[in-house]
This record gives sequence, structure tokens and C-alpha cells, in this order.
Amino acid sequence: MAANDTIADMLTRIRNATLARHQTTQVPATKMTRSIARVLREEGFINDFEEAGEGVNCNLVIALKYKGKNRQPLITALKRVSKPGLRVYSNKKELPRVLGGIGIAIISTSSGIMTDREARRQNLGGEVLCYVW
Repeated sequence: MAANDTIADMLTRIRNATLARHQTTQVPATKMTRSIARVLREEGFINDFEEAGEGVNCNLVIALKYKGKNRQPLITALKRVSKPGLRVYSNKKELPRVLGGIGIAIISTSSGIMTDREARRQNLGGEVLCYVW
């Protein structure tokens, strides 16, 4: 299935997999999905990710993370902010705080994909891709 919005497709696949309590989920591999998965791993929302397949059929296999004996997912919600039809940009002074700092905003900056905290630290603004909490 070809998706125009690979970021929204990735977030939906992760959301559906966590609701179904799956161990892993597969996402089409692009530079953007690799960068977002790297940020999610660094922030502790997922265990790890690896590439499976080759060429056009390359996918990211994302290992999801749960807590407690009743396996509550660490990712409570994922929200796409900037969409292909309406891009949302934020300068360094107006970077959003998700749930007062509990969640993260993933920002696409001139220095790459990073969290809102890292963008503030580097004094950068950019496109607000999504919120994760």
C-alpha cells in the first residue's frame, strides 16, 4: 500500500500495535521514519528498531515497550501536527511543550529530527511533526 504521508502511517501503525499489545510492528523504511524511530528509542518510548528486507521492500521492525505486569504501553498517544495539507512551523521561542514536559514534540530542524527539548537547547526552530506522550 502506497502512503502519501509516511509519518502519519508510521504513527498509526505504532498506535494500533500498542492498542493490540503487539511486541513489534513494521513500518516502511524511509529517512524520516528512521529518524523518528531513533528519537523514540533515545527518549525511551520504544525498545529498538531494525531494518528488514532490502531495496524498495525495506521495512523498519519496531520493538514496542510496555511497563508493569499488565503490560501498559509506554506510548499513551501519538498526534500528527504538521500535515502535507497544512504545515506547522515554530520558531525557537514558540516551541510547544507537550503535557507540561511529560511528552515530547518531534521537530524537523535544519540540523535534523530532534525533540523539542533538544531544539531549545540548540536554539533552533522548525516544523512540528508530531506529539508523543
